[in-house]
Amino acid sequence: MSVSKVNSFFRLFKQAIKGDQQEYTSGSINRAIVLLSIPMILEMSLEAIFAIVDIYFVSRLHDNDAISTIGLTESVLALIYSIAMGVSMAATAMVARRVGEKDIDAAETAAMQAIVLGVFFSLLISMVGIFFAEDILRLMGGSEKLIANNVDYTRWMFTGNITIMMLFIINAIFRGAGDASLAMRSLLIANGLNILLGPLFIFGLGPVPGFGVKGAAIATNIGRGIGVCFQLYHLLGGKGIIKLYRQKVTVSFDIIRKLLEVGAGATGQFLIGSASWIFLMRLMSDFGTAQAGYTIAIRVIVFAILPAWGMANAAATLVGQNLGAGHPDRAEKSVWKAALLNMIFLGFITVLFFVMARPILSFFSTDEEVLSNGIQCLQIVSLGYIFYAYGMVINQSFNGAGDTKTPTIISFFGFWIFQIPFAYFLAKWMAIGPTGVYAAISIAESLMAIVGIIIFRQGKWKAVKI
Repeated sequence: MSVSKVNSFFRLFKQAIKGDQQEYTSGSINRAIVLLSIPMILEMSLEAIFAIVDIYFVSRLHDNDAISTIGLTESVLALIYSIAMGVSMAATAMVARRVGEKDIDAAETAAMQAIVLGVFFSLLISMVGIFFAEDILRLMGGSEKLIANNVDYTRWMFTGNITIMMLFIINAIFRGAGDASLAMRSLLIANGLNILLGPLFIFGLGPVPGFGVKGAAIATNIGRGIGVCFQLYHLLGGKGIIKLYRQKVTVSFDIIRKLLEVGAGATGQFLIGSASWIFLMRLMSDFGTAQAGYTIAIRVIVFAILPAWGMANAAATLVGQNLGAGHPDRAEKSVWKAALLNMIFLGFITVLFFVMARPILSFFSTDEEVLSNGIQCLQIVSLGYIFYAYGMVINQSFNGAGDTKTPTIISFFGFWIFQIPFAYFLAKWMAIGPTGVYAAISIAESLMAIVGIIIFRQGKWKAVKI
C-alpha cells in the first residue's frame, strides 16, 4: 500500500471518528462503508471490552458461583436485550428510511416514539427483577447457596435495565441517522466508567466497601446511566441530525404501532435466539464446572463477535437510507461488500482462537477443568465464524430494510427446530456432554447463514414498505 493510500485511509478514519455528517446514498460505497463502520465497530468493540473486563474482575473473586451467576443472569437478561434490540432495530430502520427520504421531522418523531416504547418496557422488567430475582436464578438451575450469596447481582441488573434499554435504543437512533460517532462516544463514556468503577465496587477501596459480584452490577448501572445522560444531552437540542425539542415529546400511537409491527419481528429474532441460549445454559448447568468454562468462553466469543456486529449495523443503515432514497441496487452492493469485509475479519479471529485459546482463557481462570471446557467451546464455536460473518450482515440488512419477518423465521427453525434438539441429542442421548452443545452452536449458526444468503439473493426485501 502506497504512502498516499495510507494517508488517505487515516484521513477517512479521522473523519469517521469526528462524525461529520455524510451523504450515504450517493458517491463511493466503499467510502460510505468505512465512514459508517469504523465508529460502529469501535462502538461494538467497547461493548466487547466491557464484557471481558467485567468477567475478569469477577473471576478475581475466585468464586465459580459468582461467575455462574453472571452467566445465569445474563442468559435471562438476554430476553431484555431482545426487547431492546427489537425496538432498536425498528428505530434504526424507520429513522434510516425517513433520513433517506430527507424527511428529518418524521425521523425525529419516530425516534421519540421508540424512546417511549423503551421506557414502558423497562418499567415492566424492573418489576420482575424486584419481586422475582431469586425465582429467576432457581429456575435457571442455580443452587440455593449460589442464590443466597449472589441474588443481589441479578436484582440490580434487572431493576436497572432502563440504562440498557435506553443505551441500545438511542444509539440505534443515532446509527439510523448516520450519526455513528455519537453512538460510539456514548458507549465510550458508559463502558469506560464501568471499567473504572468495576474494581472499586467489587473489591472496595478506602471508604467504599467491596460488594463482590453485586459491585459489578452497581458499576454497570452507574456507567450506563451516565452514558444515557450523554445521549439525552445530544438528542435534546444537540448538534446531531436528530434533535428532540420539547414539542417532540408527545405520544403518537400510529407510529408506535408501526414500530411494534417492525420491532415485533426483530424482537422475535432475539427472543428466539436468547431463549435458545437460556436452554443451552440450563443444559450446561448439568455439567458442573463446565458451566463456568462455558460462561467465560462465551464472553470471549462475544468480544470477537461484537465488532463484527458493527459492520452488520453499518450495512443495515446503508440499506435503510438507500431504500429510502430509491437506490435498491446500491443497497444490495453495500451488503455484499460489508459481508466480505466481515468474513475476512472473523476468519482471522478463528485462527487466533485456535492458536491462542489457552493463553486467552488462562487470563480468567487457572482451574484446569474450567480451562479445558472453555478452550473446547472457544475452538468449536469459532469454526462457524466464516459462515456467520455473512449471516450476521445479511440478517441485519433484512432488518434495516424493515423485513424483520424473514430473519425471524430463519432464527426459529435454526435455533428451536434444529439447534436445541440437536444440542440435547448430542449432549445427553449420545453422551458427548458439553462438546455436543458447542458443536450444535457452530453447525446451527452456519446453516442459518447459508439459508439467509439464499433468501437475500431473491431480493424481496427491496420491496418492503415502512
